[in-house]
Amino acid sequence: MTKNKESTRYYSTLHEESICKALGATRQSNSGAGHFRKGDVVHNDASMLIEAKTTMSEKQSISIKKEWIDKNKEEAFAIRKSNNCVCINFEPGGDNFYVINEKLMKFLIEKLSEENS
Repeated sequence: MTKNKESTRYYSTLHEESICKALGATRQSNSGAGHFRKGDVVHNDASMLIEAKTTMSEKQSISIKKEWIDKNKEEAFAIRKSNNCVCINFEPGGDNFYVINEKLMKFLIEKLSEENS
């Protein structure tokens, strides 16, 4: 089966796989389109559901929609995950950036502070 490099599914899959590789997470089949497997990527040990948003070509900016964050939070709750985030990148194969809530940011700051003490 030849992969269609013009389809959004192709680039979404690449992005999701890059997140999985970087974080040791698992890609949800069919990008979470089923009734029981929500979101794009799940990290069970971190109780984290990740929504992946990518572009098909290099961009200088991306608008983050609140509905992405709200939907991801609801889906995380539905599958009993305590944490959620949205992962974006500005070009296929580019760096990933994560949008997290203040609770996770405080936890990250706490852990980084402990490490640097």
